[in-house]
Amino acid sequence: MNEPEVTLELALEHGLTEEEFNRICERLGRTPNYTELGIFSVMWSEHCSYKNSIAQIKTLPRSGGNLLVGAGEENAGLVDIGDGYAVAFKIESHNHPSAVEPYQGAATGVGGILRDIFTMGARPIAALNSLRFGSLDNPRTRYLFEGAVKGIGDYGNAFGVPTVGGEVYFDKSYTDNPLVNAMAVGIVRTDKTASAVAKGVGNPVLIVGSSTGKDGIHGATFASEEISEKSESKRPSVQVGDPFTEKLLLEATLEIIKNDWIVGIQDMGAAGISCSTSEMSEKGNAGMKINLTKVPLREKGMSAYEIMLSESQERMLVVAKKGFENKIIETFEKWDLNCEIIGEVTDDGLLDAEYENDAKVKVPAFELVLGGGAPVYIRETRKPDYIEEKHSFDFSKLPQPENLNEVFEKVFSSPNVASKKWVYEQYDSMVRTNTVVGPGSDAAVILVKETGKAIAIKTDGNARFTYLNPRRGGKIAVAESARNVVCSGALPLAITNCLNFGNPYKPEIYWTFTEAVAGIGDACRVFETPVTGGNVSFYNESPNTAVYPTPVIGMVGLVENLENITTAEFKQPGDVIYQIGEDFEELGGSEYLYSYFDLVEGDTPEIDLKKEKGIQRFLLKAISRRLIRSAHDVSDGGVAVALAECCIINEEKPVGAKIDLPVKTRADFSLFSESQSRIIVTVSENKAVDFEKLAMEQKVNIAKLGITGGNRLKINGLIDISVERLKDLYFGSIPQKMQNAI
Repeated sequence: MNEPEVTLELALEHGLTEEEFNRICERLGRTPNYTELGIFSVMWSEHCSYKNSIAQIKTLPRSGGNLLVGAGEENAGLVDIGDGYAVAFKIESHNHPSAVEPYQGAATGVGGILRDIFTMGARPIAALNSLRFGSLDNPRTRYLFEGAVKGIGDYGNAFGVPTVGGEVYFDKSYTDNPLVNAMAVGIVRTDKTASAVAKGVGNPVLIVGSSTGKDGIHGATFASEEISEKSESKRPSVQVGDPFTEKLLLEATLEIIKNDWIVGIQDMGAAGISCSTSEMSEKGNAGMKINLTKVPLREKGMSAYEIMLSESQERMLVVAKKGFENKIIETFEKWDLNCEIIGEVTDDGLLDAEYENDAKVKVPAFELVLGGGAPVYIRETRKPDYIEEKHSFDFSKLPQPENLNEVFEKVFSSPNVASKKWVYEQYDSMVRTNTVVGPGSDAAVILVKETGKAIAIKTDGNARFTYLNPRRGGKIAVAESARNVVCSGALPLAITNCLNFGNPYKPEIYWTFTEAVAGIGDACRVFETPVTGGNVSFYNESPNTAVYPTPVIGMVGLVENLENITTAEFKQPGDVIYQIGEDFEELGGSEYLYSYFDLVEGDTPEIDLKKEKGIQRFLLKAISRRLIRSAHDVSDGGVAVALAECCIINEEKPVGAKIDLPVKTRADFSLFSESQSRIIVTVSENKAVDFEKLAMEQKVNIAKLGITGGNRLKINGLIDISVERLKDLYFGSIPQKMQNAI
């Protein structure tokens, strides 16, 4: 097949800049051929090289605590939980594919993150997600959302991993660019982990799993550009997933790792063979010589360019220990999967590929990869003009509603507050029987049967807060995810993050990004939760608008004693209700402001990270002393929403409450304020004195709000509503809205 002549114009069409093309020619000492140009274009794309973000990402704390494998070291992070076991976890985006082909975009996002887990040698035990879409009033939003949810459910359910938690938000800023962030968690023995490395001259290189087709070619490049009218034509850049094949791949992969037959293994995700061969080689200070003719193909007549860039799913690259290749082949044949030796490890540092007896690629692996020769940029920053304008909003001029019962009902039934049961009931959350606390609570809790311990996991992030104050929004994203984990009885261990932003070449966007990253780093250092890795997704914008800056935090915590597992719902009548922490009547970026007034104004609530950490440690101590019956974070919608949720989260046994809420200036401000570092807890009456004594010892502010009981939620004579009405609003309003719209 004749390949096009490589010119600057062709390089620009591939998404490279003139400066980058010249740099490639200089590094190679020649003009790259067509296949090599394709490889550079995907490997130096934003999606693979992190060229506009890596300088900022490296400022995050990436060591300490129980961390065994940190950010950028392997396919996923690894945290020690004792007894010879570790948790592997990671979160990644599949935003652009989901914008044009929501079902496959979301499904392959789940498949890809699961492979990152089991290439570590870990068996996946849980999946989570974070979904952001436009208004449900928009027919296209409903189409995209329904497709993405079905894709997540179908892939996870068929693969056999429980989807145990996540978050769903709707906002007009995501109309053209939905965000689909997928997280997976696995368990592995610390002496049975695998590495994504190639070393040992002469060791065989094998491709395993599915055949290679033309789906997903230039998927990484597609994810590194803005969504536009042309994006529909990029559907071939969206991969097609097969969860049943992935299940077989999981079992075969874990078998060869357990038997210690391999040197290294890596998932073929973005950039396919190009990425796995170059990254594994560079990591091992080695090279790799491969013969593309031996790659099992799905279609006839594929070119070397297409084979190297294909992102066909359910494939791995394996470097075998010499002499064990036949055992590996037998294992994959047993699981009815392709397994072909396509090359060997060399010591020259080159990625050397031939196809049909013709040399196609000869490039130093170092030049292709993140941390090697890939470009690193620090872009221009400028604080957006809108921030000062938003911060100057005068809340005293906000009209004071006459009927707070009606206001509460509108906020409580809004798409961002109401139960997402209508979404997560489409997912199997109980498969494998490890799920102790599933979707709908502050955090999911998964039993680690091998250790008698449990892990709590949560995804969290408030985009409006980050939009109004990026640094503070980054801090709050970490703090709230930690708070949710603590409310479940777990000590926060580490985070993974998915950073969803617009075009980094726009100074205002890049300023927002750097500030948010700084805030995340500030919080992680205080909470001692190092960053294990994650994903940066830029270019989440269209000609119409950019998405809100959306850092999503995936937090993992450890429950050492299963008796400490705590849930949010009120347990029985007669318990004393307390609020831990203080309210400062902060409404900036609040759900009340958004859902009732259609406004996003003000400054993000303040947060004192050391005070937050003190409150979290106090709660853990109170839980360990058996003083706490329930615990629930105060977040979207403020204390009124948190109290109502506590009444009805257990649908079968709702418990009402009578509340006397302190009001500083205005009742609506106190009811719906989203001041940070607050938790609603219940304490049995006979332990209230001990609880208050501990709070005094720990110098933590608490306020007694009321008593559980009855079948109504009553707050200050301003809100009076039955638990049955609360259930209708919370569990029924959005499904009915969707049904009516369709």
